Amino acid sequence: MKLFHGSNVSIETVDLSKSKRYKDFGQAFYLSAEEEQALKMAEAKVIQFGGEAIVSEFEFNAECLSSNELNAKLFDSYTREWAEFVFNNRDENQQFQHDYDVVYGPIADDYIGLQIRDFKRNNITFEQFLQKIQYHKGITFQYAFCTQKGIEKLIRL
Repeated sequence: MKLFHGSNVSIETVDLSKSKRYKDFGQAFYLSAEEEQALKMAEAKVIQFGGEAIVSEFEFNAECLSSNELNAKLFDSYTREWAEFVFNNRDENQQFQHDYDVVYGPIADDYIGLQIRDFKRNNITFEQFLQKIQYHKGITFQYAFCTQKGIEKLIRL
């Protein structure tokens, strides 16, 4: 399957040390199966940092996710387990780490930082938190390659 990464630079070699911490599925290299979604991310990066919108394309054998080749975590929808996982990865005070090579699941809403703060202050329940962090434009999925072992399964096209 083809996966796409949007940025303001071309990605020839993936370097996890350049990935930001405290993202939905932790420090990882994030990709989408939808080229349009990757382009929107690239355009957002250009607004933030300048440069030009570039979508880098990779090939990935998705069978690796269901075999024993990779330690993969798959979230097929917005669930309590997904929300807890995202919360743990996004909460800077927890120093949460997992050992998954690849995580696949829905994207959280852009305003998740506000929702985490409200939940931690007991302004909203966990059920409200789960509802509020769902991407407001509809469910959209992402692949997070979290380890070098996972990244080695990507082929740059």
